[in-house]
Amino acid sequence: SAVWVGVQGAGLVGCVSARDSLRPDAADTVKRLRDRGISVHILSGDDPAVVARVAAQAGVDPALARGGLSPRDKLDAIEALKRQLGAAAGEAGSKERGGVAMVGDGVNDAPALAAADVGIALKGGLDAAGEASQVVLMGDRLHQVVDALELGSATLGKIKANLAWALAYNVVGIPLAAGALLPVAGVALNPSAAAAMMAFSSVAVVSNSLLLRATRFSTDTASAGSARTGSTAAPQPQ
Repeated sequence: SAVWVGVQGAGLVGCVSARDSLRPDAADTVKRLRDRGISVHILSGDDPAVVARVAAQAGVDPALARGGLSPRDKLDAIEALKRQLGAAAGEAGSKERGGVAMVGDGVNDAPALAAADVGIALKGGLDAAGEASQVVLMGDRLHQVVDALELGSATLGKIKANLAWALAYNVVGIPLAAGALLPVAGVALNPSAAAAMMAFSSVAVVSNSLLLRATRFSTDTASAGSARTGSTAAPQPQ
């Protein structure tokens, strides 16, 4: 962006050029998202030439980088992506379409954040962006977008595992407690044993869920590798 400087009585005396610098983890974040099969777009209100340069630096396909957009344009772009994914799902015979996530930090991003399936706001952004989002990255670093996706996948995996465990446990335990095998095999659970088994089931489910605290993000692995080779890595969120 160019800022022209003038002095009263002297007219134009100079020009100051300023530009936003790319976040240090932007290119790596884009690469990891693309490695997960996620298409990365840029929707910006900045000059299209500036957006094209940033896209090249970040590793985003130039065809997916759009500049000079108003808040309404960003909203329309999100809606168009959702329709596009819905049409693709219909052609593939799937009842569920892919999701659209939007990452933003400004008031101009709020409508698009609200329209996306998942709105992700950066902590350093304005309150309007945070209020329109379902996820707020407290560390204000882009690589946490990948961390959030990995944590979401790990959480969903734990939910499925806990449901499968609870279903199998109850399929076996409830007939035993009801005495279904008593006439055939003479096996039955007394109330004390049944209560103990239910307590054990709850402890097992909670313990399995607590293992999420040990989740290792790909960002952590990459940072450890950078440290071993002498590179400087950004501090990790707690």
